[in-house]
Amino acid sequence: MLAAQSKLLFQLNKYYNERVQSRKSAIAKSVRDVCKLTQEILKEVELQEPRFISSLAEINGHFEGLRVVSSTEFEVILYLNQMGVFNFVDDGALPGCAVLKLSDGRKRSMSLWVEFITASGYLSARKIRSRFQTLVAQAVEKCSGYNDQQVKMLTDTTDVKLRIRDRYIVQITPAFKCSGIWPRSANHWPPMHLPWPNANLVAEVKSEGLDLLSKESNYAKEKQSSATEGDAWIISFYHVEEMLLLGGCRQKCLSVLKSLRDKHLDMTGHPIENYHLKTLLLYECEKHPRESEWDETCLGDRINGILLQLISCLQNRKCHHYFLPNLDLFGGKPAAALDAAAKQVWRILRELITNSRSLERL
Repeated sequence: MLAAQSKLLFQLNKYYNERVQSRKSAIAKSVRDVCKLTQEILKEVELQEPRFISSLAEINGHFEGLRVVSSTEFEVILYLNQMGVFNFVDDGALPGCAVLKLSDGRKRSMSLWVEFITASGYLSARKIRSRFQTLVAQAVEKCSGYNDQQVKMLTDTTDVKLRIRDRYIVQITPAFKCSGIWPRSANHWPPMHLPWPNANLVAEVKSEGLDLLSKESNYAKEKQSSATEGDAWIISFYHVEEMLLLGGCRQKCLSVLKSLRDKHLDMTGHPIENYHLKTLLLYECEKHPRESEWDETCLGDRINGILLQLISCLQNRKCHHYFLPNLDLFGGKPAAALDAAAKQVWRILRELITNSRSLERL
């Protein structure tokens, strides 16, 4: 048993040093390339409309405000100022969303975003995004040197998306940072009986708060029922998720899973996204709360455990958000795509379990 585990660890480290690091290097190069073009466009937007201040900046070789969605998809978060005159309202009517409502006694004129406030007093995510989309389209046209081959605006979505060099997709998302705010729909977290995360980490996470993003919901496309849906903001836990995944082999585990996904699970209908893997990794942290269970020697066991979870989710056609269990991350995914993905994940897992040298071929 120990010999088999030792062989698997050797293969995993080899896979990480060769395949995963190669993927990371390629992504880092792509990031630099797309950020340079995106920064120029955002500078032009800021000249047209000073309220949209670019927060995309390189700090110590890392681009603040950039999130890697996949090896060819990126999201730039554009943080907006002056949310203070609004209240954060999270009543659970729209899973994964919240609204910003003008505080009692506050006049519309006190807001920097006065023309985007609805008659009911909500700051409309859709209206802000629509204005921003117009500005970005104008900036793309105006920026000299950007011909159709380099940067194109995607027009089949209300989100602000650029296609760069016909290879990369960059989504630019207006957002508000909500430090110290924790949504009511996530009040159950963390479960009281679990030793992970510890009390200090929980306190750090809740003081970090969340982001509110102006973008289309990927999970509610079949439920366009509420009148305020377009005005609502998507709740993002990106920063606190990163905090929870520090330490041990957690990030290494996620990197290996992402590489496996790129090569074997990038399927028609996009049933499996990197965020699904990240979500299941958080659940795996709960199942294995001791730090010793995240030692390098346990990497193979943790990867196998997450793949087993993934198969179960795909077969049941449900993947619950880690913080917001009422939100199904498979919402809107074609059933046939989920079924096909379940079979493919099972094939990978079977290879990993039965063949200690499987990673040489995977």
